[in-house]
Amino acid sequence: MSGASWAPGTECLAKYNFQGNSSDDLPFNKGEILTIVKSTRDPNWYRARTQDGREGMIPANYVQKREVVKLNAMPWFHGKITREQAESLLNPPHDGMFLVRESTNYPGDYTLCVSFGSKVEHYRVIFKNNRLTIDEEIDFENLTKLVEHYEKDADGLCTTLKKPVPKKGGQGFSVDSQAFKDAGWAINRSEVELGKSLGKGEFGDVIQGVYRGRLVAIKSLKDTSKAAQQFLAEASVMTAVSHPNLVQLIGVCFGDPIFIITEFMAKGSLVDYLRSRGRSVITASDNLQFSCNICNGMAYLESKNLVHRDLAARNVLLSEEGTAKVSDFGLAREMNDKLEGGKVPVKWTAPEALRHGHFSTKSDVWSFGILLWELYSYGRPPYPRVPIADVVAHVEKGYRMEPPEGCPEDIYAIMKECWQISPDRRPSFRKLLQQLETARSVLV
Repeated sequence: MSGASWAPGTECLAKYNFQGNSSDDLPFNKGEILTIVKSTRDPNWYRARTQDGREGMIPANYVQKREVVKLNAMPWFHGKITREQAESLLNPPHDGMFLVRESTNYPGDYTLCVSFGSKVEHYRVIFKNNRLTIDEEIDFENLTKLVEHYEKDADGLCTTLKKPVPKKGGQGFSVDSQAFKDAGWAINRSEVELGKSLGKGEFGDVIQGVYRGRLVAIKSLKDTSKAAQQFLAEASVMTAVSHPNLVQLIGVCFGDPIFIITEFMAKGSLVDYLRSRGRSVITASDNLQFSCNICNGMAYLESKNLVHRDLAARNVLLSEEGTAKVSDFGLAREMNDKLEGGKVPVKWTAPEALRHGHFSTKSDVWSFGILLWELYSYGRPPYPRVPIADVVAHVEKGYRMEPPEGCPEDIYAIMKECWQISPDRRPSFRKLLQQLETARSVLV
């Protein structure tokens, strides 16, 4: 199949080995990641680059373009509600009305609630060996697959599933491994070498490793169904973004445990870097570079209508060269999706997001202002001496943090712009980047 219209920068996964027929060809092996450099007059051939920097001509039918992995909506998933609440939502009863909730008696499992006759039947959905099952005879990768099966066939239930009861407000999502495989993001586990632990992440251990001779970071997964879906949701967001100031997804390994593999960031998290080096090592120029890097990455997310929701110095990583890149897309979603459940970082989150769940690029701008304060205070926690329970009330009454010691006036002015109580009055990341670049040019 021809790769006609592949733009420069498009990532591809090699489907076969290619030895090359001339000195201008680029040999590669199955499973290698290639980046398109430019098209040629022949739509079946492209100039491409390997991960180690080699360039040459490749045949389009030997590679697969990496596609964005889509999330599947689960409008019928109601999260943590009680048995009584579920029965109330399924009233008045109609045969085949249904919803899914988290199990109250068996944490980590789910309950499928189905209306039939005048009753509601509650079926325990067991999570076992990374699969979901009701009868332990047939199992499914996620809730979406389970629901789709029982919509076609009752298969032991009181009735087929006919009419979902949608959840009001935000909804859940599911992801399946086949979508990653079909889109060219699945990586063979045998090609990944595990190294030393880099620390603990939200879902499990973060490990240094090697993939095809390249240093990588590997996030491994704790064994729960809910975590598996959140974990893959983060990876699905990362398939949609590619920018020098965002940590790049390399691929996903399926099995037990699941691995998300990203580029390795040698200097670790920005907050640790700030606290361990301090103002004796980190210059005004460094701080402005970090600010511009982060703002540039966020301007790209803004252009994609993606909201990060957890922007903070702890979620920015530094490369060996000192480039700052935004990471941890665990809460990232398209603009209009409300956040349901999940832990919200209060001191970094905009008031309208905390009060009403209204997340937007402008709530990310608020968080960016807090991040700037972290940068110029060399990693101090924000709102020193203000109890976390009082932060929102203080902010809504007009309280704003004082500038960190030695912070330039123009940078503090930018922070205050980010902290406008009305989201509409906050600048865009594009405008913020212009302001920071101006400050940088003056400094130089």
